Amino acid sequence: MGLFKKFFSREEKKTLDNGLERTKKGFFDKIARAVAGKSKIDDDVLDNLEEVFITSDVGVDTTLKIIDRIQNRVAKDKYVSSSELNALLCDEICGLLAENNNESTQEDFTVPHKGDPHVIMVVGVNGVGKTTTIGKLAAQFKAAGNKVMLGAADTFRAAAVEQLDIWGERAGVPVVKQKLGSDPAAVAFDTLQSAKANGTDVVIIDTAGRLHNKKGLMDELTKIRNVMQKVVPDAPHEVLLVLDGSTGQNAFEQAKQFVAATSVNELAITKLDGTAKGGVVIGISDQFKIPVKYIGLGEGINDLQVFHKEEFVKSLFGDTKC
Repeated sequence: MGLFKKFFSREEKKTLDNGLERTKKGFFDKIARAVAGKSKIDDDVLDNLEEVFITSDVGVDTTLKIIDRIQNRVAKDKYVSSSELNALLCDEICGLLAENNNESTQEDFTVPHKGDPHVIMVVGVNGVGKTTTIGKLAAQFKAAGNKVMLGAADTFRAAAVEQLDIWGERAGVPVVKQKLGSDPAAVAFDTLQSAKANGTDVVIIDTAGRLHNKKGLMDELTKIRNVMQKVVPDAPHEVLLVLDGSTGQNAFEQAKQFVAATSVNELAITKLDGTAKGGVVIGISDQFKIPVKYIGLGEGINDLQVFHKEEFVKSLFGDTKC
């Protein structure tokens, strides 16, 4: 792993702030309405705040946790202005997410060099930005000095292979593929063999983007995993589930289904720049015992970031000092 990065670069912060602009505006507008005409934080304000968080797709369970924390703080102190409330909310949400202890340890796009390739298997339904995320990951890992290879194991859609080819060319990394309808596990096997022979550092495997029944999904992904382990015994090192942040609560449901069906150990939440539903990241980060590892903040090849909870919440609250 790379050294711990204590601070975002200016470029990273700008990308994060710009990507969350729509969520931030909607969030602040709702909070302003929640405290309108109020001189103190009373039960009415707390009820209004509860509605703010639920309608911002934070989720019911996480919302209740936040309101409970605010209520406990207000019992001790008096907060009479919206700016003080914003600081309080920022502080308590950061505290809540920090207590979960489920943040990814990855700080950048370097990987351990242990001889075998570092293998990432990517899952998720069609339309969530899965192929785009793979392309952006490839570009970021390559920019960090890694040799990268992609495997087109979504062999059920011709468009999936074509899209991966385009992103591979854009990122400047090779793509291993077979004809349409080929066995996905065979593609994964060939990819890892080629990667190992060529001294590749990072392999990213695309998988079929349809939402199977749980048994079908489990069987297919288990077969891919077992075949890859014939080449790299501990592969895949990451099973990355890609979710579309703009779908709000639907992202929660997809996460539940995939987590129940296979051994997901990382999450990527995409399309946050095009939605006011960025609060879903807070809820998913709190509710699932799986780290949110990456967030997608734009169309550019570099608009994918390693997720840092505190930086995310601070950016959401703008200039507020948490």
